[in-house]
Amino acid sequence: MPSRVRSERSVVAFLAFLSVILAFGIDASLPAFEELREQFGLKDGSGEVSLIVTSYFLGMASGQLLWGLLSDRYGRKPALLGGLALYVIGAAAAALAGTMGFLLFARFIWGTGAAAPSVLRNSIARDLYSGDRLARITSLTMAIFLIGPAIAPSIGELILLAGSWRWIFATGVLLGAAGIAWTIRFGETLEPENVRAIDRRSVMASAQVFFHNRWTMGYSMAITFGSGAFFIYLGSGQPIVDEIYGYGDWFAAFFALTAVVIGITVLASSRVIGRFGAQRVGRTASIAMVASAVTFLVVCLATDGTPPFWFWLASVSVFGAVTTVATPVYIAMAMTPVARIAGVASGLNGILTIGIGSLLAAAFDRLIDDTVTPMAVGFVLYSTLAFFARAWARGGSDEIVEPAA
Repeated sequence: MPSRVRSERSVVAFLAFLSVILAFGIDASLPAFEELREQFGLKDGSGEVSLIVTSYFLGMASGQLLWGLLSDRYGRKPALLGGLALYVIGAAAAALAGTMGFLLFARFIWGTGAAAPSVLRNSIARDLYSGDRLARITSLTMAIFLIGPAIAPSIGELILLAGSWRWIFATGVLLGAAGIAWTIRFGETLEPENVRAIDRRSVMASAQVFFHNRWTMGYSMAITFGSGAFFIYLGSGQPIVDEIYGYGDWFAAFFALTAVVIGITVLASSRVIGRFGAQRVGRTASIAMVASAVTFLVVCLATDGTPPFWFWLASVSVFGAVTTVATPVYIAMAMTPVARIAGVASGLNGILTIGIGSLLAAAFDRLIDDTVTPMAVGFVLYSTLAFFARAWARGGSDEIVEPAA
């Protein structure tokens, strides 16, 4: 049962740390790609190394509904503790991996554990807040979360100076343990009246509420397409910086710079939401996504697919910033009508946004060879689809829906 009233600052800090935990598994490993290629005999410049990221995302997608169901039945705290324990096991297994196949399996397990903080940060936020305040809290959480991508690759680089890629993955064990300790202290947020049984009838009723609600589904699909575009950058950023532009040694610094730009933009947007409202901010960000993507593609086509490096870096920074401004707003909107099934709804949302989003990104990651044009095409396609998904959602209702008993 909910244990106490929490300050907004403590909630944001906890939710941000949950985000950093799940992001660490992706971002800290990026500087180790070259060493991982050598360790497992992958070809230089091979896109196969990006499967280390993809397998983590697929694990996150597979665990979304599981942790959502468990959290709606037993509470956010027990489900989060279980997920973080699996996170620690997966990170430890990855650190000990002797083959590429076992590493990918361990990364999948790691990602499955990471699905718990991925799902429950949104469920916990919805338990405690609603409306524009929910959107603002989600934006603040994401802004702080982006500190992770800003510093994780640099931490990975420092670890590589002292040891091997295995030490990076071992650090995930320590982060997971810290998350377990903080979760125990933070306590429960699920109200007794929102506890849901885990049986076929209850699950089907919850799924029906989620999939039949136009407002929730439209915003969920907007997040999915936006994530698909942003995941292209996460999966292919290192190979592009290294193989196409020849700045591999500076990747961590450039990645951190991009994350800082995105984080500052999202932090500023959290203040703007309080003044103009989430809907207006989301609409503006959606338009900006398409505009920045089209500009990027036009310049790519005019430069035979290899625009100047600083233009490329500025383009992915701007696109990442407006996409990340839109995402927490869309999450808040999607979760508004489904407060009674927040755990399941967050899980189903995660399956769509992370599972399908990672597959959408993989379709373009594999096309990137000696030009960045496939990235630009992916940005345009997915941002346009996100724009129309959001517009379609507006034809629905944001009234809270009561699931069948």
